[in-house]
Amino acid sequence: MSTFGGIDLGGTKIQAAILDAKNKVLGSARRPTPTEGGPADVAKEMEGALRDAAKDAKVDPTKLTGLGVGSPGTIEDGSVTSARNLPGWEGSFPLAQTLEDSLGCKVRVGNDVRVATNAEFKLGAGRDSESLLGVFWGTGVGGGVILNGEPWLGRGAAGEIGHVVVEIGGARCTCGRLGCMEAYAGRAAMEAHVGDLIEKGHKTDLFKLMKERDRTRLTSGIWARALHHEDKLAGQVLDRAVRALGAGVASIVNVLDVESVVIGGGLGVRLGEPYAKRIEEAMLPHLFVDSRPPKVQVAELGDLGGAIGAVLLVQDEG
Repeated sequence: MSTFGGIDLGGTKIQAAILDAKNKVLGSARRPTPTEGGPADVAKEMEGALRDAAKDAKVDPTKLTGLGVGSPGTIEDGSVTSARNLPGWEGSFPLAQTLEDSLGCKVRVGNDVRVATNAEFKLGAGRDSESLLGVFWGTGVGGGVILNGEPWLGRGAAGEIGHVVVEIGGARCTCGRLGCMEAYAGRAAMEAHVGDLIEKGHKTDLFKLMKERDRTRLTSGIWARALHHEDKLAGQVLDRAVRALGAGVASIVNVLDVESVVIGGGLGVRLGEPYAKRIEEAMLPHLFVDSRPPKVQVAELGDLGGAIGAVLLVQDEG
């Protein structure tokens, strides 16, 4: 029986899964993404997560038919560059070769958001659509585009929706530019904004909740917990994020006129349907053709979507 591994490398977590040839999940595991070190340290944790998932599935990782990886950054021949939300990721790192050497199976690497979008298109919320915009709301804001049933890659950098400008001269983004959607809605930017507000005298329990949960960052789960505790500042920062997402996603829809928008990523999946509805409502004032808005829904494959999409990388190669 053919078995495949998939790893979704995110800014806060590494999600691994083992699937059979019919895309049934046989085992899964998760580890936190390192906050220190460099690419080699991240690769080591990825290897560990994959071995954990293989143990859960009761398979030998060296016997996998192939391993797919979804990674942030620019991907070329299995190497990853410009992965800004990962620690110490300067220059290019041969991720595929490193994992092949340590795990003993064929490895293919693709952009994390593109592979997750492809999974939702083929197996998840977008399977009834011919055109789709994937919006992955997590550490950053990433995007994937499907047009006429095929991924749209442009000249290689299509889908960088987090860097659509939603405010001229606005907040500084991690990319160094001003006013990007990610500067308002990316989890890392939101955390920095909360820190600035606290310095100005605002009150919140976000960082208290973070310490209680033994976390080093304001993860999606911490934001959800703060909302449950009716933390006023958390609500205000999320309101700001939703406004930015509404304006940015609507602008993309105005250009591409896609049938459906799928909201995924750590925050998108954790906050779920209520926040997908809020993003949809925030889009409406900015849609040129507001009489037929796209369907907006939460990613159906959940936290495993990226790992499942990574598996499709090696399955599609045959």
